[in-house]
Amino acid sequence: MQPRSITRDLNWGVKVPVEGGEGKVLYVWFDAPIGYISATKQWALDNNKDWEDYWKSDETELIHFIGKDNIVFHCIIFPIILKEHGGFILPTNVPANEFLNLEGNKISTSRNWAVWLHEYLEDFPDKQDELRYVLTSISPESKDSEFTWKDYQARVNNELVANIGNYVNRVIVLINKFYDGIVPPFNKQESLSLETKNPDYYSYLGLLKNYKDVVEELIINFKFREGLFEVMRLSSEGNRILAAIEPWKLIKTNPEKVKTVMNSAIQTVAALSIICEPYLPKTSKKIKQLLNLSEEDLAWFTMNEKLINCSLVPTNHQIGNAELLFQKIEDDAIEAQIKKLNKTKIHQSNPKAKPMKEEITFDEFSKMDIRIGTILTAEKHPDADKLLKMTIDTGIDVRTVVSGIAEHYQPAEVIGKQVSVLVNLAPRKIRGIESQGMILMAENNEGVLAFVSPEKAIDNGGEVR
Repeated sequence: MQPRSITRDLNWGVKVPVEGGEGKVLYVWFDAPIGYISATKQWALDNNKDWEDYWKSDETELIHFIGKDNIVFHCIIFPIILKEHGGFILPTNVPANEFLNLEGNKISTSRNWAVWLHEYLEDFPDKQDELRYVLTSISPESKDSEFTWKDYQARVNNELVANIGNYVNRVIVLINKFYDGIVPPFNKQESLSLETKNPDYYSYLGLLKNYKDVVEELIINFKFREGLFEVMRLSSEGNRILAAIEPWKLIKTNPEKVKTVMNSAIQTVAALSIICEPYLPKTSKKIKQLLNLSEEDLAWFTMNEKLINCSLVPTNHQIGNAELLFQKIEDDAIEAQIKKLNKTKIHQSNPKAKPMKEEITFDEFSKMDIRIGTILTAEKHPDADKLLKMTIDTGIDVRTVVSGIAEHYQPAEVIGKQVSVLVNLAPRKIRGIESQGMILMAENNEGVLAFVSPEKAIDNGGEVR
């Protein structure tokens, strides 16, 4: 399966590159999966890797993340191709999401009803994590969901800024204020004393020792929203404990206890920097920088071991000064995004036009056989005032078509007209007369119908494509 350049035809297929294949194409989903493998080969070549480790090794697990409209391709067609070829591993799981909508409508790149990533990064520089957070928190894992700019603003301001950002900032500010940024020692006896007065306190520290495992298990099982919820719950618990113990007051009466409180708090901040990394990589890196610790110091796989001795951040370690992790999103920035989207609606040449129907593939469209035909006879349907019964020469036959156009055209007006006829529509009886096709009609804003006809004479049987 060497990468190769293939000229794509207009019908979303690829020309059959063999003698005798002229005029024939391969279905795009027979060809497209090869692109996944070819792309891996190119990436491996560019990075001095072995592409076969990713596609042929029994130690590799292949997982496809897709939308629900691609389930058939990734669960049936692609695996069949891989299995038939031989030597390739098969996908072990195909997590499929539902659809994400935008401000009350389906996302449509053709109608520019979308949030373009390059424009987002221009309008919201250095806010990649904010978008990652919001999209994960509303991820349509089990049902369709919706992105709105107001919700984006609320989640950033009320959850990122006010929750995780607030907690990290408070802890670092207090340690700098109380101890000039030097991490105080943890005293287990003081911690047990705190447990007596605040039952949730020590059990929370115990929970912290398993937190990484909880988030890890959720991610492994593709429960990304739940994993993100656990990350945010940790910072919520941190804020709650600080508010309950009030170290800024306690330090006046029991400074030794405050040392243990603040040591536990900074360990929690360090734990946050680790478990938020899959969701908020830039934020994770920034927290570690504020703690003056490296990626190796705060590594995912050593987190539990270090937490046993409260040594994620060592005693007497010098941390940095506080910096805000997130900035509030202001109303004017959100209004600008909403206006930008609404311009898409305003620029429609016909605001009364009905919304576009659900997108179809070219293969689905190509199944329709539309021909030019000439109406030979026309008469009112004997049992329906709105119907005309017509015979039409389609070039391949003469057939009867019943159409609901009697309120718009008299029988004498339509005889001799060339019209577009869907000829491979299954016949059905309409008021007792079998109709063997459908005439294409256009409708204006007032509901007036007009024939979709060629601008010049076309031989009967000419294809509409």
